[in-house]
Amino acid sequence: MYCDDRDDSEDLFQEIVLQLWKSYSGFKGEAKISTWMYRVALNTAITRLRKTKRRPDNQRLGNDNFDIAEVANNRLDIQFSAELQQAINMLNRVDRALMMLYLDETSYSEIAEIIGISESNVGVKINRIKNRLKSILNPT
Repeated sequence: MYCDDRDDSEDLFQEIVLQLWKSYSGFKGEAKISTWMYRVALNTAITRLRKTKRRPDNQRLGNDNFDIAEVANNRLDIQFSAELQQAINMLNRVDRALMMLYLDETSYSEIAEIIGISESNVGVKINRIKNRLKSILNPT
């Protein structure tokens, strides 16, 4: 959700792994390891997104420039329609992160720990985000 293409996604994955490795010594065990990993990954993705928005736009060469067949991909953001992806990209960073975790079938309690809000607030925010996405996708 935080990358435009497969190469960016792979670069971000490597950056997340590096950040997990570098910050593991600071893991205190106060939360589940998966919650801590999500938090590190989310913070790394948001930091990278901020940095890339400061840089001027680059023109990327696509597969159609080389007549290369598209490879099947199991990334979460590719499993959904382009319209849904565009609608999610219109959300602010926190709402986008909430939706990404929700679509990744993360429990409300884990989302609450990762984002730093109460579990009931997670449910309220997700319902509001769903309504906002519906209005974006189906303006009447």
